Amino acid sequence: MTAWLIGLPLIAVPAVTAGLAARRGRRAGYVLAGLGALLLIGAVVLLAVAASAGPAAAAAGGTATVAGTAAGGNSAALLGAAIAVAGSTIGAGIAVAYTGAAALAVMSERPELFGRAMVIVGLAEGIAIYGLIIGIILIGKS
Repeated sequence: MTAWLIGLPLIAVPAVTAGLAARRGRRAGYVLAGLGALLLIGAVVLLAVAASAGPAAAAAGGTATVAGTAAGGNSAALLGAAIAVAGSTIGAGIAVAYTGAAALAVMSERPELFGRAMVIVGLAEGIAIYGLIIGIILIGKS
């Protein structure tokens, strides 16, 4: 619980500051990049604090819980599932952004290519589904 109390300001402060910086204009890109780096450092610190807690901290009072057992014994599988889902979702978002923009450009010039364009966008969205399937398999193994 202490790790989350430490991590909440590390997430909230850059998010609020990024919203304010985005209204400023030209230098907002540099400010947002710096805030992203600070958020990354904060996330690594939060991960280190949470990882160093160990399984004894998860089962407060000496009673073992289901969440405490899963986090203590198979945290690598759960972390791998999180990385698989997050990475595939980010990749799919980038792919859909580019293919969706190209599909709209093509459809504005030749509307009869709607079906082909949507198939390409659908293939880009499939990347996220593959990552979700891998995440489900890893959670099932843990």
